[in-house]
Amino acid sequence: MADPTGANLGAHFANLEDPRIDRTKLHRLNDIMVIAICGVICGAGTWNDIEEWGKTKEVWLRGFLELPNGIPSHDTFRRVFCLLDPQQFQACFVSWIQAAYTVTQGQVIAIDGKTLRRSHDRTAGKAAIHMISAWAEANRVVLAQTKVDDKSNEITAVPQLLEVLELAGCIVTLDALGCQKEFTSAICAKGADYVLAVKENQGHLYEDVKELFDTEFEQAIPFEGVAHDHCQTVNKDHGRIEIRQCWTISDPEFLNYIRNRDDWEGLCTIGVVRAERRCADTRTVEHRYYISSLPGDASLLLHATRSHWGIENSVHWVLDVVFREDESRMRKDNSPQNFAILRHIALNLIRQEHTSKRSVKGKRLKAAWSDDYLQAVLTGLLN
Repeated sequence: MADPTGANLGAHFANLEDPRIDRTKLHRLNDIMVIAICGVICGAGTWNDIEEWGKTKEVWLRGFLELPNGIPSHDTFRRVFCLLDPQQFQACFVSWIQAAYTVTQGQVIAIDGKTLRRSHDRTAGKAAIHMISAWAEANRVVLAQTKVDDKSNEITAVPQLLEVLELAGCIVTLDALGCQKEFTSAICAKGADYVLAVKENQGHLYEDVKELFDTEFEQAIPFEGVAHDHCQTVNKDHGRIEIRQCWTISDPEFLNYIRNRDDWEGLCTIGVVRAERRCADTRTVEHRYYISSLPGDASLLLHATRSHWGIENSVHWVLDVVFREDESRMRKDNSPQNFAILRHIALNLIRQEHTSKRSVKGKRLKAAWSDDYLQAVLTGLLN
């Protein structure tokens, strides 16, 4: 982490436009933001929870906040975050992350989406919101997030996310919905590489890549005379054995069999991952296909594909199980999107606190119990 003074979250949110009318401002916006973030770190999941946490910790909070009119009410928190511009909030979040964390060169940046299931409002005809997030696998932080526009899908939101990220020297991974020609151009323009999953939604591409590998697997000696790379990993856990093999091909003449190959900017490798799972008498085998701008290093491609699941396990699962995101009934105006950003801020701060070896859930409990520990979690926020 960079110098905490430079990573001061309050400084990066100083230019956030206050949506309130001047005559109604009884509380400083910075105080509202800090209390909300601290409350979420300590387990708060509603505006009432945040108010109650703030009142309980008012003496401690006065050590670094002005609080001219005490702790804001839950109605004040709700009103502010309903009106707060989520695009500005997102821009401030990205500014803080880029100042606080140096993205490790060569690491995997996984991009994936998640629906906030109870953010829908059937009475108002409002569907549940869908957020796209970028996860730095080595740094273990959420780099940015954006909401998918209503009546749209991830294809329109991913370019917006790519635009704000610093990706030079990194490997961007996307699932099958993210396998789009325009995405390869945007990623390459950022000085990054990509590994994209290929499925039936890209008909010709999927057919061509699958056929090229299937043809080789059917040979008596697969890949004989074809320049390729191969690696294998074996994992054993709880009576289950998982064997993953990866083959990559980068031979330009071989890749010329892919129709409209030049439309996929930077494409120089195709790969297949054969995942075999053995458990007792059960055996399953699955093949997954990929295109990449990386050289034909099977170990690197396999690492990238496995790292992509980090966003599911370390972000989406944690938000659901620990932060209870899918149970949140926030629906009004911008509150669901803005509270999602609060959760990402809290998750980043908790993950970067290394004095405790507890889980994310355990760290939230400890922060709620110990002011000293919460202060450690907030390093870079309050200094």
